[in-house]
Order: sequence, then C-alpha cells, then structure tokens
Amino acid sequence: MQGAEDNVVTPLEQGNLDEAAVDEKERVLLEFVRLLTESPAKTTDSDVQRLREAGWNDLEIAEAVYVTALFAFFNRVADAFGLDGPEQSTPPAEFE
Repeated sequence: MQGAEDNVVTPLEQGNLDEAAVDEKERVLLEFVRLLTESPAKTTDSDVQRLREAGWNDLEIAEAVYVTALFAFFNRVADAFGLDGPEQSTPPAEFE
C-alpha cells in the first residue's frame, strides 16, 4: 500500500493480513482481493455484500476487481515471456 507504514507493509509483504495494522474496512477489502487472486471462481454475491457493509461503494469495489485482475494479467504476461521481477534484475548502470 503506497505510503503505508512498515507495520502495514511488512506483514502484507509476508502474506500475513492478521498482523497488518489496517482498519476493518481495509481488512475486508484485502480479504476480498486475496480471495479474488487465489480462488476467483469462489467469489460470491455475499462477498461483495460484505464489502458494501464495510463501507465500500460499487465503483470502489469494481476498481478493486479491475486492479486485481490487471495485476494477475501483468504477472502472467511477465511469466510467459520470462521477465525478471525487480528482485531478480540488475539495475541500469546509472542507478548503481
């Protein structure tokens, strides 16, 4: 999460949502995004309703779905072409 503190970013990088210092509204969204990423066919109307009850509106929910889908797309394209992730690549000489 851009601009977030370490007590949010580090647990999320480790896949540990329970330890992340996020409010309940964000937690519900992140749980939905995890479900959408790991098991998209298992998402239900009740999952979307839970987002609404947490305070997300339909445009925000749609944006979360689009962003999640785009990241999945980009990752699959990168994998298909054998592109290295940032942790595997060598920075250009001007950045060393």
